[in-house]
Parts: sequence; structure tokens; C-alpha cells
Amino acid sequence: MKKVLVTGAAGSIGLNVLKYLLSEGKYEITALDLNNKKSIKNLKKYQNRINVIYGDVNDEVLMHSLVKEHDYIIYLASVLPPLSDFNKNIGELIEYDALSYIIDVINKENKDCHLIYASSTSIYDNTLSASVKETIKESELSNFSYVKYNSEKLITSKLKNYTILRVPLVLNNMKGEPFIYNVKKNLVVEVTTNIDAAYAFVKVIDHVKEVNKKTYNIGMGEEGRVVYNEILKNILNNYGLSMRYILSRIFLGKTYKSPILTDSDDLDNIIHYRHDSLYNYYKRLKNKGKYRTLQKIIAKPLVLLKRK
Repeated sequence: MKKVLVTGAAGSIGLNVLKYLLSEGKYEITALDLNNKKSIKNLKKYQNRINVIYGDVNDEVLMHSLVKEHDYIIYLASVLPPLSDFNKNIGELIEYDALSYIIDVINKENKDCHLIYASSTSIYDNTLSASVKETIKESELSNFSYVKYNSEKLITSKLKNYTILRVPLVLNNMKGEPFIYNVKKNLVVEVTTNIDAAYAFVKVIDHVKEVNKKTYNIGMGEEGRVVYNEILKNILNNYGLSMRYILSRIFLGKTYKSPILTDSDDLDNIIHYRHDSLYNYYKRLKNKGKYRTLQKIIAKPLVLLKRK
């Protein structure tokens, strides 16, 4: 039975990765995330079905023992905006530095291990028609994007078995992982959901020979291209107002980009990972917000304003 290690497993995408790996019924799964209340709560239901380890990707002793015995590593551990843009060092520590050690262990002790890395489409400067063929302007990158792109370069220069998936703005369940609100409201974006993104990472394993040493953009395609303000309106209408929404929209610079991707069909044509939709996402969001009556009432003036 092949062994799969998932880092950042307690996040919105990670939890769905675990679900899909389990549904395949053919992997020995290890989930790794930090030892905190959120991770323990999110991973509790998997405790008796997989190997759950609470630890740090920068713990070299721990990572050495894990990396050398796994066939696949799905690397989701990351620091998202806005925290990553306030503190560049923490992003470099959790991704670039940790990956450097993991790659070293792979090359020395587990050369056949395949690394599947979660990068970001925010590295693109062109927001209207981006593709993996685009030249990246490093001087234009935010702290978050800079760490992602440098990590990509490290992987492509050092490993023989890898697949890089550049992930756009992820529509998540609002509780499992913080939503990214620092986007210009009139920007047209291409998105994905935590469900489709997770399925892409899992299905890569079934097609490693076809996608080895390649980088792909993942997204919802034409179905998922929408004005960001439309997403905000639906969040307010279906889930209600939150303190994170208020603080982010008022105080944060609107610097995050989730470009239209001209090649987001490429990976789907190989692994067929798209099954979700904006309609289904908003429906799930409404269900999550059914007990948030006060928050939705407070949000109504903002919803009306956005409609105008």
C-alpha cells in the first residue's frame, strides 16, 4: 500500500484531501499539522482512520522520519495573506526552509518520492490572461507570492519527481480556514473551491507519470470567472457579516490577485478534477450560515449597497 503524507492537513483543502484519499481506499495516510486547538478539533474524526501527527514542518527530526518512508508528499503547509504579507520571514520558514530540508532528505534517502506542491496563481502580474508560460516578474511579487515562486524554483531545480499546482482564490467553508478578503472589489477573478482543489491534489497521484516535472494552474475555468464583488455579496447574503470581513475590507490593502487563467483546463483534461460549481458553493455557504441570523441581518445594508 502506497504511503501519502499530507502537510497542512487540518486546513480547508487538507481536510478534503484526507476525505478523498480515504475514499480511494488504497493509501496509508499520514496527516501532519500544528499542535493547536483548531488542528486537534478538525482532525479528531480522522484519528482512528489515519496516522495523525501534531508537529512542525520545521522539526528536522520529525520530517526526516516521515519523508524517508512516504511515497507521496502533498505539501499544503503555508501562511496565507494577510499574515504572510506582514511577516515575510514566517512564510519563508514554513515553506522555503522546510521544503529545503524535505528535498534534501528525498534526494539522499527516498529518491522515488513524488512531491505535490501547492503554489499560487497570485504570482502572475497579468490578471486578465495568465498562463504557466508567463514570465514571472519577481520585483512585482508580494511577500506571499515571492515565497511561493522561490519555493517553486527550489523544487524544479532539485527534484526529479514533482508536480506543482498553482491554486487561485479558494472558496472555502469560512470556518476551516480564513477567507482572503484583500482583493479589489471590481477585479474579475478565477476561483476554485476547497473541494475541487483537494480533488486535484489527490488525482495527481493517479497520473504521476503524465504530470511529473510539470506545473499547472488549477481553477474552475469559465464557470468560476466572476467579479470579486459578486463573491462578497453572496458571502454577506448567505453567511452574514464577520469581524474578519470588516477588518480586512477597511484596513487591508487590496493587493491579492487571482487572475483569469487561459490554461486552467489543461490539468482537468488529464485528471478530471472539476466537479463543484459556484451555485453549489453558495448553497453550502447558505447552509453554514443558517444559524447566523443576526450576522445576516446586520449585513443586509451592505448587500443592498453592493447590488447598486
